[in-house]
Amino acid sequence: MRLSTRVALAVGVVVPLLVLASGALLIRLVAADLHAQQDAHLRERATAVAADAKALLRATAADRPAAEQARTRRLFSSALDVGIRLTGPEGTVSGGPQPDASAPLPARASAPVTIRAGGVRWRVLSVPVNGGRKGVGGTLWLFSPDAATKTQLQQVRRRVVTVALLAAPVSGLLAWTAAGRAVRPLRRLQQRASGLDPRVSAVRLDHTPARITEVDDLAHTLQTVLARYDEQAARTGEALATARSFAAVASHELRNPLMSMGTNLDILAGHPGLPDDERQEVVDDLRAEHARVLGLLVMLRALAQGDLVEEDAFGPVDAAELVDASAAGLRRRHPEARVEVTAAPGLLVHGWEQGLRSLTDNLLANAAVHGRAPGGRPDVEVLLRRSRDERAPAVVLTVDDHGPGIPPEARAAVFARFHRRPDSPGSGLGLTLVAQQIALHRGTIAVLDRPDGTPGTRFEVRLPLSGVRDPEPTLPLPRRDWLSERSGEPQGFHKDGP
Repeated sequence: MRLSTRVALAVGVVVPLLVLASGALLIRLVAADLHAQQDAHLRERATAVAADAKALLRATAADRPAAEQARTRRLFSSALDVGIRLTGPEGTVSGGPQPDASAPLPARASAPVTIRAGGVRWRVLSVPVNGGRKGVGGTLWLFSPDAATKTQLQQVRRRVVTVALLAAPVSGLLAWTAAGRAVRPLRRLQQRASGLDPRVSAVRLDHTPARITEVDDLAHTLQTVLARYDEQAARTGEALATARSFAAVASHELRNPLMSMGTNLDILAGHPGLPDDERQEVVDDLRAEHARVLGLLVMLRALAQGDLVEEDAFGPVDAAELVDASAAGLRRRHPEARVEVTAAPGLLVHGWEQGLRSLTDNLLANAAVHGRAPGGRPDVEVLLRRSRDERAPAVVLTVDDHGPGIPPEARAAVFARFHRRPDSPGSGLGLTLVAQQIALHRGTIAVLDRPDGTPGTRFEVRLPLSGVRDPEPTLPLPRRDWLSERSGEPQGFHKDGP
């Protein structure tokens, strides 16, 4: 059923009910007004005939029949249209319209009351009469039939019912017309929205404000739902692209080590009598290739996670605890390395904790593997501090090593995927993971010389600082294509320095 029809039916039912309810109240008020007028008339007649009633009582007490008859006629003439009944010591005199003498009367009726007698309603008023002599007194009763009031009330009831019956179709028709005009913007919105199919078309809801709050709110809700659908569809597309890229990259990069492992296995299987030294060499090659395959898969998985992380994974992260945990992990993997950490406490970054841990782990591992002096042990120095620029507060992380350094012209290439030195044991994805997290957290990274002039490299990372109680909300996450991008530097990655 259409909304306009529902409104018309509702109004067509409610309006007559309101008319009837108002009519019932009106009838009560009219009845009260009519009774007030009738009571005022009774009191007025009672005042007018009081003197004649006293005179009649005195004439009756004096036993003067002629005067008594004259006073009686005068009493009834003064009463006009009101019934009179005067009770005294000598009897009762009555005249005019009144209930039967057998009808019970109240003991007193100093204020007008209603009685029923023979199916007729009467308004009754009693007034005590003092004849001016001892033993001369009585009660004057005045009666007024309630038929006129009843007739007027019946006329009011009929009119109320007539108005209610007329109000039902008229109000329903008017409501249907008004509701039809009112829902016209909603119908236009429905027609515009019904033609949208986000699966086959990029066209979205174009709504002109109708200045009707409910319609505008509904249009805004629909636009929000479609925008979220587009966002989710885009994320689904990114996830599918990431999955395809993961499969393609893994297939390409794992081909050589797997073939090498297969060759070594064939050697072991085809030459059971291989000398021990040669067998050990083949086994060492297998272990190295296995470690390379495992490391490559771990790195590719981490890149895929970075490409698919959502905003709800972000929160306040204690940078000092993160750096200390990474340093402890490096010491376990490289017991021979000297790792010196200086971290200022209380520095919070609004970020993805797992991604930031991957950033610090790979920076420190890169320094330990590639940053050792010839013939020396790994020497890594880590400094965590707050930036001095209060206009853009940031957490500054520097990692220094004592390796041969990186020439300025080669510094940009170290973040490219699968870029590694020929003698490197890594997968070539460690610094790519660092660059991915820098872009994801809208930070910057610079590759510099050591500030003391000694051989080595400094990696300096800057990440936006956030407070504990009022962390800055993350901006919409940038486009993530580190696993599928071929250029080696996806959009959104920022490098400082040469």
